[in-house]
Amino acid sequence: MKSDLLLAVTQLAAERNLPQPIVVKAVEAALAAAYKRDPAAEGQDVIVEMDPSDGDVIVRTVRHVVEEVEDPLMELTADDAQELQEGAVVGDIIETGQLEYNPGRIAAQTAKQVVMQRLREAERDIVFEEFIDKEGEVLTATIQRVESRWVTVDLGKAEAVMPPAEQSPFERYRPGQQLKFFVVQVGRTIRGPEIVVSRTHPDLLRRLFEVEVPEIFSGVIEIKAIAREPGARSKVAVHSNQEGVDAVGACVGLRGIRIQNVVNELLGEKIDVIEWDEDPVKFISNSLSPAVADRVDLNEEEESAIVLVPDRQLSLAIGREGQNARLAAKLTNWRIDIQGTTQVVEEVTPEPEVVAAAEAVVAEVTAAPEADAPDAATVETAEAETAETEATEVADAPAAEVEVAATESEPVAEEEDSSTDVDAELVALEAELAALEREEEERKKAEVVETLDVSSDDLWVVDSGSKKEPSSATGGIRFAEDIAGFRETDVGRRGGRRGGSSARNRRRR
Repeated sequence: MKSDLLLAVTQLAAERNLPQPIVVKAVEAALAAAYKRDPAAEGQDVIVEMDPSDGDVIVRTVRHVVEEVEDPLMELTADDAQELQEGAVVGDIIETGQLEYNPGRIAAQTAKQVVMQRLREAERDIVFEEFIDKEGEVLTATIQRVESRWVTVDLGKAEAVMPPAEQSPFERYRPGQQLKFFVVQVGRTIRGPEIVVSRTHPDLLRRLFEVEVPEIFSGVIEIKAIAREPGARSKVAVHSNQEGVDAVGACVGLRGIRIQNVVNELLGEKIDVIEWDEDPVKFISNSLSPAVADRVDLNEEEESAIVLVPDRQLSLAIGREGQNARLAAKLTNWRIDIQGTTQVVEEVTPEPEVVAAAEAVVAEVTAAPEADAPDAATVETAEAETAETEATEVADAPAAEVEVAATESEPVAEEEDSSTDVDAELVALEAELAALEREEEERKKAEVVETLDVSSDDLWVVDSGSKKEPSSATGGIRFAEDIAGFRETDVGRRGGRRGGSSARNRRRR
């Protein structure tokens, strides 16, 4: 028949949701602490053993075998232990007697305190062993209370804390709110296990993708890098390990349902999923999505890159307050410098002094042949005389001299070719200068068109059409009524039709 003590132990184990052996050990330790105070123990150490089948309790007094005795009532040396038990060595426990199991009132109170303390320690150990395996996982929990800047989260069997460093600045937490948290650390303290959770950890985004995308959980798609600014925006680089599987499409899902679930869990945080590539040029270009890069120049020594983008996408590539560029640099681990194409062209354009010097050289080279050139009639007469002389000399000269003359005439052809090359270079240089001048004129015209010319007098001095006194007599437009009258009376200018219609409406009324 089970004793009352065993029934109480069984009930206590059920209420505390603890294994019965743990409760039995707690009761044994409590009884031992109570019997140590009994005068019958004579200051010796007490060991209590409880039979888990029928609840019988045995109380023994023992002494410990040590090398140096500090407490003669509880310890003894190995030589003295040989008299009580043969073969005793240091570390053994020698039984010296038994006590009757009859706990009194004081002993019962002491046992109760020890039992409660041991049960609390057992509960803390169980909780620690349960959550130590969940470190690095995502748990769904409820916010219990918000004190100052610390948030306490209810995990069911335990409570977790979320310090300010692990809180998103764009989220507002309130008691009763149910969210997903990333378990950062599980530690053991005097008051029990300490669990720290986070809403800003990059692995929170990784675990959410593993839950929503089966291809990531199975390993078909791999998340290579994550750059996150909690609550605002994140970039995720993914790569497919199997041909025919679109990594970005699998993460986005049909009609964006998968990534939308992740966004909802993060309370509206924007997420960019990009394709990872081994080539740093392609990876950097993809990391600036949604902007499209024209060219990427790498400097591997400094681990920096210069990215050229169209002018219309320069603000998109940089992002609001530099957010897009900052996340791209964090994702790729490269220092990225984003420049527009117009900025690069302006840097390559020569300075005005250089252009002026080139124009002067071209003018000198062009004017020199004109100054030294003879008249046309003189040139024709000289050419005719030269031709007759050469023909006569060729007819009278032997064959060897004719060959020498032919040989001497070859450098003249070479000089003509070189002059032709110089002329071609001059023509090309003039064309480049003309193109630069045209671009400068077009740019100035565009600036003039964009700028409103408010200096003309006819814009501000108008005739209101009044027979009594024109507005010019008062020094131009002075009040809003002058502008209104001008719009109503001047049909030829902008707003005349609108003023006319308003006048007709007043006549109808």
